[in-house]
Amino acid sequence: MTNLPRLAHTVACTAIAACAAVAAVPAAAQALFPSKPITLVVPFAPGGGNDILARLIAPKMSAQLGQPIVIENKPGAGGNLGADYVAHAAPDGYTLVIASSQITMNPYLGMKVPFNIERDFEPVGRIGSVPLMLVSNTEQPYMTLKEFVDYTRANPGKVSYSSPGPGTPQHLAGEVFAKLNKTELLHVPYRGTGPSISDLMGNQVQVSFATFASAIQYVRAGKLRALGIAGQRRTTLMPDLPSFAEVGLKSYDVELWYSLLAPAKTPRAVVDKLNAALLAALKSPDLADQFTKQGFEVKGSTPDELKAYIGRELARWQRVITENNIKVAM
Repeated sequence: MTNLPRLAHTVACTAIAACAAVAAVPAAAQALFPSKPITLVVPFAPGGGNDILARLIAPKMSAQLGQPIVIENKPGAGGNLGADYVAHAAPDGYTLVIASSQITMNPYLGMKVPFNIERDFEPVGRIGSVPLMLVSNTEQPYMTLKEFVDYTRANPGKVSYSSPGPGTPQHLAGEVFAKLNKTELLHVPYRGTGPSISDLMGNQVQVSFATFASAIQYVRAGKLRALGIAGQRRTTLMPDLPSFAEVGLKSYDVELWYSLLAPAKTPRAVVDKLNAALLAALKSPDLADQFTKQGFEVKGSTPDELKAYIGRELARWQRVITENNIKVAM
């Protein structure tokens, strides 16, 4: 009987040690992170802004982390399919998604969104932004932004525009333009920016609200005509191109931004490592030069800054979409 207290003490200590050992496993895994390749999901087809940025930052982040970053394109449903895939991935930092503005627009467009951005993701950091510009097929009669505005107002429903898919910022840019200009445009969705731009050059559609990054090479080559910047300010990337504000659309502003997200409950230590690698990559001089050439502006952030920014964007797009009564049929 005299040994019972000692035995109980020994059992308790063994149990505590066992629990501590179990608890230490995730911590050890976090300390060793990353120990295998990381998958970076692009929720659109190759050729668009998400894809271009992913392929720019992946090698730099890989060098910082000491592991390969494998890019996997998962297009569909305005970016929702790829994002949902990551939302349900293991929260260990090995599956990430490069998400753009559309992720804060989709919840209010009447489409089925199988995830909640604030609940189902851990923000890692902002990457950059790119202006949307209105580009047209070179065979169209409007040569300037003012001529396009006047033409669409006089010919409602006769101009079609392409987008990478329903609910994307490029789609929303056309819907908001039509509402503010008191006209109608025919939306033609594609599965990604590549085919959207390809059919625009082939004159299957007349215009597109395209990212500067995805369209500038074709503008410079004379295969597309740049009409204007879809915002309130001109861009230093193409300073001669007028903004929508200059033709009377004073409240029009559709900037496209990009961020890196991990599944919810990814350990903060892992998120911080990913953020540190991202910020180090963005500070690389040659990467900044590549961003500029592709039409992007570097805009890094901490995880907490991205979380606050997403909250503000959700509120902004809820207001814009509701006020303009914009819905997307899926």
